[in-house]
Amino acid sequence: MLSQEIIINLTKTSKEVRKDILIQIYEAQSGHPGGALSCADILTTIYFNHKNENDKVVLSKGHASAALYAVLAEKGEIPKEELKTFRKYNTRLQGHPSSRKLDKVDVSSGSLGQGLSIANGIAMGYKLNKDKDSKIYVILGDGEIAEGQVWEAAMTSAHYKLNNVIAFLDNNGLQIDGTNDEVMKSKPLDKKFKAFGWNVQVIDGHDFNQINEAIEKAKKSKKPNMIIAKTVKGKGVSFMENQVSWHGKAPNEEQYENAMKELA
Repeated sequence: MLSQEIIINLTKTSKEVRKDILIQIYEAQSGHPGGALSCADILTTIYFNHKNENDKVVLSKGHASAALYAVLAEKGEIPKEELKTFRKYNTRLQGHPSSRKLDKVDVSSGSLGQGLSIANGIAMGYKLNKDKDSKIYVILGDGEIAEGQVWEAAMTSAHYKLNNVIAFLDNNGLQIDGTNDEVMKSKPLDKKFKAFGWNVQVIDGHDFNQINEAIEKAKKSKKPNMIIAKTVKGKGVSFMENQVSWHGKAPNEEQYENAMKELA
């Protein structure tokens, strides 16, 4: 159980992260606010409460890059003023994270379905080097898991006993074309990953205690770890919440001002 002080700090930080997400997307007039806002609390908890120097974070749902850059800015890894260059010509803050442009990005990502395979490779490398402590955190989208490569990678993780993989499924229920159930049904998610040989937990992806506890349990697991995080697309901005239309569009000036007032 996290102390009240830590929860207060994480709550404050995640609110700033959400503001940073909106600043980026508004300035660029391009981006994906819905899925960036839904994984903000997960990334905040990982970076501010768990990630060590040798740990890696793979944002497999790379279109949510604004969330990653926002967390890096709040960590002081990049200047906050740089957030206004998001998606602009020759920026370090590409629409999909690029480790070639920004060395604070652990893995270039964005081609959906590939992140878990990349994480497996890193995890195997750590095993070969007898690194028993370092973890690889993966953030998957729940629309993304319709990609067959995810399930090939899931088999690989279990076969090679890659318990240093801690994956989060950002389960907000929506993707670009509608609900997951309409586009490609994937339920029951927990039973499927268990059948593939994973340690599975289902949590509230906006509850810092639950996120933290799930990570702590995953660190002790002998299997690869899938944390199915129930989230709200557009979390924190009332008119964006659970609205598929906010998957990939920028707010206009009035919407931006109203969103920032809510987060204030």
